[in-house]
Amino acid sequence: MNVYDFDETIFHPDSSFSFFCFCARHNTLAVSKCIPSAVVQFFRYLIHGKSDARQLKEALFSFLNRIDNVEYYVQRFWEVHAGQIAPWYLAQKKPDDLIISASPDFLLRPIVQELGVNLIATRMNPYTGKITGKNCHDHEKARRLLELYPNAIVDEFYSDSRCDDPLAELAAKAYLVRGNERIPWPDRNKDHLVPGINN
Repeated sequence: MNVYDFDETIFHPDSSFSFFCFCARHNTLAVSKCIPSAVVQFFRYLIHGKSDARQLKEALFSFLNRIDNVEYYVQRFWEVHAGQIAPWYLAQKKPDDLIISASPDFLLRPIVQELGVNLIATRMNPYTGKITGKNCHDHEKARRLLELYPNAIVDEFYSDSRCDDPLAELAAKAYLVRGNERIPWPDRNKDHLVPGINN
């Protein structure tokens, strides 16, 4: 099994923020009403860090309870943005790939189904923006993976962020993604370069 982070790894830019902006363009009134609370949570996040990531995400997505037919917006979003999946990923995609992301599951599920791979993501109610359980980030990603696949053998892991160290530690090989460049994960595989993997 190969495991991939999604945002800024195989999709550019961040899908949650892109979806927020997409909805802001198409339903400005609904989204504008959530901006004051989102700004407050953003500054709390800057001060307290990841401890307030869940509150920030819920504040950003609180507009969902003010729009009808969320599924329509998600469908339209991917009609516009599906082409932003990284070509290098499409070239090496396998059916047993696992995408694991902090973005909401309802947002990523359509594109992951189109790719024909597997998904673990933040469980969010698409009609309220409320998160069930924990934000799927850093250690929670590793916990969710082991919960769903207790006997998983992770051959390769790819991410743009050192926050994913817990997942990198589960993989036989791990790569830090910088645009189209994939380099061995810092402090691991120091002398290992995969021919043709960097461009």
